[in-house]
Amino acid sequence: MTNPEDSRHLEIRDETDRTVAQAEVTTAQGPEGTVRTSMQSDAYAPPGYRASLVDAVMDLPEVQASDRVEAAVPYGDAESLERLRERTEDAQTRAAGATTLLDANVPNGPDGPGPDDTEPDGEPLP
Repeated sequence: MTNPEDSRHLEIRDETDRTVAQAEVTTAQGPEGTVRTSMQSDAYAPPGYRASLVDAVMDLPEVQASDRVEAAVPYGDAESLERLRERTEDAQTRAAGATTLLDANVPNGPDGPGPDDTEPDGEPLP
């Protein structure tokens, strides 16, 4: 895990090298293993960029090592919320002003099944 004082800044750029989506990611130390992220994107970003940002955040080693994720995304950003729901488990959302907050479990966290915990047909082991 990273130092809770440290945070990571991620950016997704379009083909003209303009930043169209960005996120700040911080990791809380302790038994709960919660990672917090705040995502923002250009209102006119073409489809796919917001989902790419979610994927970049969820693929970070410190996120994969965490049990939970708390994400703040702009209210109405359906693409980011849908992708977060696809990449997490037991997601719950609530509105907070101009922001939507998502709380969810990170799959394959320290207590979850890993990629080697499946049978040859892809089914999880009991």
